[in-house]
Amino acid sequence: MLDHLDRSRNDVVLIVDDVPDNLSLLHDALDDEGYTVLIALHGESALQRASHSVPDIILLDAVMPGMDGFEVARRLKALPETAHIPIVFMTGLSETEHVVAAFQAGGIDHVAKPIRPREVLARIASHLASARQTRQARNALDAFGHAVMTVRLSDGRALWQTPLARTLMEGYFSVPPTVVPEALVRWLREVTPTALADAAAGRPAPTWLVQQEGRRLSFTLHESTGEGDWLLVLRESSDEAGIQALTQAFKLTAREGEVLYWVVKGKTNRDIGDILGSSPATVKKQLEHIFEKLGVETRTAAAGLAMSRVGQLKVR
Repeated sequence: MLDHLDRSRNDVVLIVDDVPDNLSLLHDALDDEGYTVLIALHGESALQRASHSVPDIILLDAVMPGMDGFEVARRLKALPETAHIPIVFMTGLSETEHVVAAFQAGGIDHVAKPIRPREVLARIASHLASARQTRQARNALDAFGHAVMTVRLSDGRALWQTPLARTLMEGYFSVPPTVVPEALVRWLREVTPTALADAAAGRPAPTWLVQQEGRRLSFTLHESTGEGDWLLVLRESSDEAGIQALTQAFKLTAREGEVLYWVVKGKTNRDIGDILGSSPATVKKQLEHIFEKLGVETRTAAAGLAMSRVGQLKVR
């Protein structure tokens, strides 16, 4: 549950540092600029404040006693409700491995100590503007019920999901909300090296498919949202939904819709008869009626017309 912070006029910044002087310096600078400032003195407190208040951005000390900033960031990024929050690390450690560790833990930027308030303010303003645009786009996707998620390939983690995407992932895979199935990550690593060139050349976007008891969930690669981050569009289809769509599109009977659906799936008359519990001769007669209604003469033409009119049949 969120607290009663007024977000209509002020962005909320959470500062996490175990040194009171640093907190005081940053608090005063941010407060003077009109930000609503929250503070935490250690990692556990940071996790509680972030989960409860969901700040717009976090300034996080990398080195603290007990739980360090890297672990705090990893835990925040593992939770769906806080995974989207930009994290700017504050550290006196300039060695490459510490900078790399900050980004690997989920940081979006880092500033060196001793802290220079004007530099911090400039970085915060830049990241908040970007985060605000992203949040508006996500809210629009949520409002229209789209299933979309962003995956970071470096660690195979879902950075963000719309509610519908999260529901679909939970329904198909037994993994935590921010974890992406290994098979999907492997597929992404195979197709993303040429994805931008393929898109520029007008080639179809690659799609990965998982099937489960007559249902299918497709993942279509949409675009890169940053270095190593990719946006995926999820779409669920099912045998039942496909049959219903064909029945409505071509004004078929329920049984004709079933027959045409399995023709699209490449089944023979005998296969279809086995599936529907009828004879191949009966299936053949029903196909004749279907051909007449569609204005075609062959199975191939019927399947092609069906796929052109009912988009969800294109993903097999």
